[in-house]
Amino acid sequence: MYGFSTCINDSMEAVRSRVAEALQDEGFGVLTEIDVAATLKKKIGVDRKPYLILGACNPALANQALNADPDIGLLLPCNVVLREEEDGAVTVAFMDPAAVLGLVNKEGIAKLAGEVRGRLERVRDALQG
Repeated sequence: MYGFSTCINDSMEAVRSRVAEALQDEGFGVLTEIDVAATLKKKIGVDRKPYLILGACNPALANQALNADPDIGLLLPCNVVLREEEDGAVTVAFMDPAAVLGLVNKEGIAKLAGEVRGRLERVRDALQG
């Protein structure tokens, strides 16, 4: 698997706010936000349920990763997807940094990836509580 997720019965706006707050509690900020539904509507006229991709970054951990391998930026930031389901609930899915950074064969990256995964799992768990 390349990710893990949770489902929340709340509005997209409320979940977006909760995700940003929980990420911040773990030292992450949201660098980018892509509104996939709006983009597809504008570019190709497709209607989709709300779907956001948040690019989350913990600066200290990103710096460690970049020091280990400057090309690791190709695998950053950590993506968090928020998508509205048919029943109106919102799935929050997290990229698994251990799976993605497992592509990098550099000393210390596996340990770093484990730390990032642990923080993102705590974000997921905070959303469930």
